[in-house]
Amino acid sequence: MRLFVGLPLSTDVRAALGALNGGIVGARWIGDESLHLSLRFIGEVSNGDERDIDLALQSVRGHPFDVTLAGVGAFDRRGRVHSVWAGVDKPDALKALHARIESALVRAGWEPEHRKFKPHVALARIKNGAATDVARYLETHAGFKAPAFTVAHFTLFESHLGNGGAHYTVLQDYPLSL
Repeated sequence: MRLFVGLPLSTDVRAALGALNGGIVGARWIGDESLHLSLRFIGEVSNGDERDIDLALQSVRGHPFDVTLAGVGAFDRRGRVHSVWAGVDKPDALKALHARIESALVRAGWEPEHRKFKPHVALARIKNGAATDVARYLETHAGFKAPAFTVAHFTLFESHLGNGGAHYTVLQDYPLSL
């Protein structure tokens, strides 16, 4: 099974993100039901490892906090854009939660994540999008701002890869409480 830790998004936030769909030729837009904010990709694990991950995540503590998605951006590889995303306004509390999750997983024996955490919600995957389309999209939606939502828990998801993109199953929610 392929696992990651993330935040599910409220209906109104998903609706606001859905309004960003379109305008880039060659983009594969992520469906409403699959939108989420990733906190930590874990990867392929065996069934026995799932229990260890669950125990590690149960140890994560914190207070609920609000998050606002704002702005858009793109990730590229060797100068070619491969995805567009919505960013996070004032991400400090989210970064602190990520650090606590990362620490708990490393203490449980998982390899540390080597990429810097950049909180975002992926909106589309792009294979052969025109750079002008992407630049125009980013300029058009630069002022994007979604309704704030409260993060009162985080979630362990299983990712199912398929021809139509990834689909996710909630395995466990972990409340933020001290």
